[in-house]
Amino acid sequence: MYSPQVLDHFEHPRNAGAVADADASARIENPACGDVLELTVKVAAGRIAEIRFKAKGCVAAMACGSALTELVSGKTVSEARKLSREELVRAVGGLPAASTHASHLAIDTLAAVLRKTSG
Repeated sequence: MYSPQVLDHFEHPRNAGAVADADASARIENPACGDVLELTVKVAAGRIAEIRFKAKGCVAAMACGSALTELVSGKTVSEARKLSREELVRAVGGLPAASTHASHLAIDTLAAVLRKTSG
């Protein structure tokens, strides 16, 4: 059902937790399924110096949060804003139709946290 990449991010999440003294944070809950994703970020010289996630929800939500942090870490805020849902889905090896909501939650939370940065 889930790709090996989804399972790897779920079983071995990258960048889990919260950034100490974060420059910005955002938390979004999907009211339909109850999944929650929180991102905290530290920006230095216009780049994402550190990004961490906390997720409560399904396997796909955890995996998308983890993969998202890897995809945008080190990028400029402008580059991170351009990350598409399709790129995220490709990075996790695809998602079952019933789990696509997780990629929307991740991209929406990323957009929300980046709106709060000065980059």
